[in-house]
Amino acid sequence: MSKSDPGNAKKQRNQTIRWVVTIFFVTLFVSGVITLISDEVMSSSGIVAAFLILLAIVVIGIVFDVVGVAVTSADETPFHSMAARKVPGAQEAIRLLRKAERVSSICNDVVGDICGVVSGSASATISVQLLSRFDFSWPVVVSLAMSALVAGLTVAGKAIGKTFAVNSSTTIVHFVGKAIYFLHHFPEMFRKKQKTKR
Repeated sequence: MSKSDPGNAKKQRNQTIRWVVTIFFVTLFVSGVITLISDEVMSSSGIVAAFLILLAIVVIGIVFDVVGVAVTSADETPFHSMAARKVPGAQEAIRLLRKAERVSSICNDVVGDICGVVSGSASATISVQLLSRFDFSWPVVVSLAMSALVAGLTVAGKAIGKTFAVNSSTTIVHFVGKAIYFLHHFPEMFRKKQKTKR
């Protein structure tokens, strides 16, 4: 065992601690801001619009869960040949796979938990709207039904998503890589288009 091993272990431990602390505060801030905004938007929206917003939040949570599972399931090998052929998104996909643990943590834990908190808050807001507009004999049933609906949609969606993520991990990771590539290169491509038009 080399003398540098304890130093490397300490460095990795410090990096992990910094990562955990950073994720904690980022999640705390983002969750608070998104919950506040969603509560304001939901309370001023109609029931149909509120349901659509709730559905969108659930879908976002499922999509990020799919990405998180795909990143931990995909093999890096196919992307090296793509990168050699300069296929857009291949290099970005390799970087995602090399940081699979952190990407998965952000997608599954941070975004997933935030969506869970926000969807719970949104379902409570919809329950209040329903109770204020309609007369129910058992008001408690409304909030229970909304909570059950959100939980059912989330669990069923993630179950289907995980199967899709494992079976199509390479395609999903490449798609995310291409999205990152185009977002990164969009200003450059836009400038080139403007130049060709002149």
